[in-house]
Amino acid sequence: MNGAFSNLAGLEVFFLACAAIGGIFVLLRLIMQFLGADADTDPTAEAPVDVDVHHTDSDIGFKFLSLHGLTAFFMMFGLVGFALFRQSNMGHLISILGAMAAGFASVWIIGRMFAMIGKLQSSGTVLLKNAVGCEGTVYLNIPAGGTGKVMITVNNRLREYEATSKDGMELKTGLPVRVVSVSGDRLVVEKSA
Repeated sequence: MNGAFSNLAGLEVFFLACAAIGGIFVLLRLIMQFLGADADTDPTAEAPVDVDVHHTDSDIGFKFLSLHGLTAFFMMFGLVGFALFRQSNMGHLISILGAMAAGFASVWIIGRMFAMIGKLQSSGTVLLKNAVGCEGTVYLNIPAGGTGKVMITVNNRLREYEATSKDGMELKTGLPVRVVSVSGDRLVVEKSA
């Protein structure tokens, strides 16, 4: 082992050590995520850490000083620095600057990826204003001047909402209706053709 590193400069050994440490932690973190054993831990939390192996939410809080950021930085820092110094003969300063640029770029790219992944989440909440124009049926009679219930399909989901009649007329159960507006937390419906 000593012979393998004997013809390497001190800076090359440093770059290789950074790449190896960062790469090992990236690999371990990847294996842990595939096995479902990855969990976020908050060192400031007062309660004991509870690891849920069925649900991991590890990438939501990505920050520069997270394990993801540090391991990506060190891995790319080491690999690019070694390549610049050994293969391109760039010298100490340019190799270190190039390695730092590659490390920061990898952290930025990973951060952007996690931000985009976070945007894929949806609350599943159906906004009431999206019901305007949708059709459905009266579920519970809407009395004249009163409130009943309708079943309306909004965003391909069948939902039950409180509703009033647009013209104040009674609408019987089973009658097809169309949503014309929203009033507070109730739909305003009319008999559809």
